Amino acid sequence: MVLVMDYEVTPDEIRIKVGDDDYAVLAYHIEGKRIFLDSTYTPDGHRGHGIGGKLVVAAVDYARTKGYSIVPVCPFTVGYFKKHPEYDEILEKGTI
Repeated sequence: MVLVMDYEVTPDEIRIKVGDDDYAVLAYHIEGKRIFLDSTYTPDGHRGHGIGGKLVVAAVDYARTKGYSIVPVCPFTVGYFKKHPEYDEILEKGTI
């Protein structure tokens, strides 16, 4: 199990605070019982520290609490799920 730092969920983003005024962001949208992970962004000074992966794990946590399946859209999330088959059960079938 991966521990995720505190995250915030807005109607279209999952955010992790990475500095005084900086956030790493995973943008998403929901269609029915599916959450589409559209894009990820980590500020330059915070890249390469695993924060993008923490965003994806936060999205998995959020999806589980809501009963959603996940559809990875952006290349980062697709790559993350390919490397982490332990999350296959939450992926929408046939998306990777």
